[in-house]
Amino acid sequence: MTLTELRYLVALAREKHFGRAADVCNVSQPTLSAAIKKLEDHLGMTLFERRPREVRVTAEAEPIINQAQRVLEQAELLEQMADKQRDQLSAPLRIGAIFTVAPYLFPVIVPKIRKAAPEMPLFIEENYTHVLRGKLERGELDAIIVALPFSGGGLVRAKMYEESFSVLLPANHPWTSQKNIKPDQLLDETLLLLGEGHCFREQVLELCPAIDSHKQKNLVQIEGGSLETLRHMVAGGLGITILPDSALHHNSYSEDTFAVRPFIKPVPMRTIALVWRDSFPRPKAIEVVRQAVPKEGLSR
Repeated sequence: MTLTELRYLVALAREKHFGRAADVCNVSQPTLSAAIKKLEDHLGMTLFERRPREVRVTAEAEPIINQAQRVLEQAELLEQMADKQRDQLSAPLRIGAIFTVAPYLFPVIVPKIRKAAPEMPLFIEENYTHVLRGKLERGELDAIIVALPFSGGGLVRAKMYEESFSVLLPANHPWTSQKNIKPDQLLDETLLLLGEGHCFREQVLELCPAIDSHKQKNLVQIEGGSLETLRHMVAGGLGITILPDSALHHNSYSEDTFAVRPFIKPVPMRTIALVWRDSFPRPKAIEVVRQAVPKEGLSR
């Protein structure tokens, strides 16, 4: 069993196709196929179900592949330890963030990261929490930025900042006469809400459990949408929405387009955290990202 075979194994598990996995590994398909068969013979078990257009990981192979990923990471760590001159801030860093954080956090931290580590190529991605989790566990991302709570073994979580939620209203809305908004008031309005899959949606539903498509006739869900889409719809007078404070003021509209009202106490909040694998071998790169986040958070 060799590291090369383990790389082929992990690549095939990720791509689920011999041709694509071979391309990723820069080898011919027969070479990769032969290596996988050799590995299966060595282990005495079938690792993949072969189908005409794809392959599937067998249930018995799941822990084998997870361990192979860890072995590859440890091998990378050994290489770095052997080469004491290697700079942790020169290799690429791949960071992912959830959709409701990325547009507001990345413009703030990326310039600071580039200034602190100018030789470190930076690759960023925005996606759903469950997609980011999978990519982090498979080693496709080095760190992700998500909302807590976030479970999972073998992961390190570091709080970045906290922010409260507020109600975004059209400037002429009757609620502008109020200082605070009660959660149950949301049931009486056309509420614009992100579609399923967004963790921010789930946090809003926790705020007022009665808000859902079955109990509220005026709920408008934006499937696969963004907070900016919600803002545009509020500007068009199509309803109200709830935004995290970091997203309240990032827009090209004039100040008299919207009104913002906080919730009554206890004000709903979320905690944003940086998460990385405990086996990730470049702690200095992680620290550069952590230091790039403003201590006071992103709220204005």
